[in-house]
Amino acid sequence: MKARVGKARVRKARLGKADARLLVLVLLAGAALLWAVPFAWMAVASLRPGAAGAADIASLLPAGPFSLGNFAEAWNSGHFPLWYLNTVLLCGGILAVQCVTVSLAGYAFARLRFPGRSLLFYAFLLQLMLAPPILIVPNMRTLVALHLYDTLAGVMAPYFASAFGVFLMRQTFRTIPLAYEEAAVIDGATPLQIIFRVLLPLARPGLAAFAIVSVTSHWNEFLWPLMATSSPSNQVLTVGLASFTAGAEAGSEWGVMAAGTFLVAAPLLAGFLLFQRQFVSSFTFSGIK
Repeated sequence: MKARVGKARVRKARLGKADARLLVLVLLAGAALLWAVPFAWMAVASLRPGAAGAADIASLLPAGPFSLGNFAEAWNSGHFPLWYLNTVLLCGGILAVQCVTVSLAGYAFARLRFPGRSLLFYAFLLQLMLAPPILIVPNMRTLVALHLYDTLAGVMAPYFASAFGVFLMRQTFRTIPLAYEEAAVIDGATPLQIIFRVLLPLARPGLAAFAIVSVTSHWNEFLWPLMATSSPSNQVLTVGLASFTAGAEAGSEWGVMAAGTFLVAAPLLAGFLLFQRQFVSSFTFSGIK
């Protein structure tokens, strides 16, 4: 009798867990569907010709006819090749410098022993609590003093150090056994050789996770590039898209606007679809939830 009661309780517990998992899956599916609605509208609207009525443009149902005319018009109307080049240079330049700065600082906080290390680390993390717009005025003054205003280098400069990157690399380095460093020291390696030839190859998943966050955030950055540049030749995709959509909106060319927005978001979407397994594994390794 007791055995039967025990089995019944186990079955109830399993059914309860199954119901909870099903509920979680339903909630996640609903959230994913809600998140995908703007992308679905953007894709449908960008493929509809300009002759379609306003009601058809607002519809999410993929009713034809479809054409790539909006993409051609958007590409010819805006300076997308220049904007792509500036954005790639911006994201690549920031990431290249950040990989050096966050690796060195992360190693110092993870391995070196010095007075006030913990206090300095937590003070460094206070940067994460500052809203970026608060720093626009002092950063602008610094750019003007250094004669870097209206240059891509001036747009990059405030991002060369990253508190999040330092925290992530510190946590990553702390997961690597000390035996690797001790073996390198015995072989006569210098501290820089230990960092760049021993630790960084082992910390590639953490560095990849940081690279994903860095490129995504700076690819989508709008306010600071808008404030730090004034000439059209230094505009990035987000700033160029704003001026492009202002003209398209005046003519109610919603399909062209959707196509231009799709051109800006397409590289990030394609990168995620192609390397989503690597993305997930990198974040899992680094402990990012």
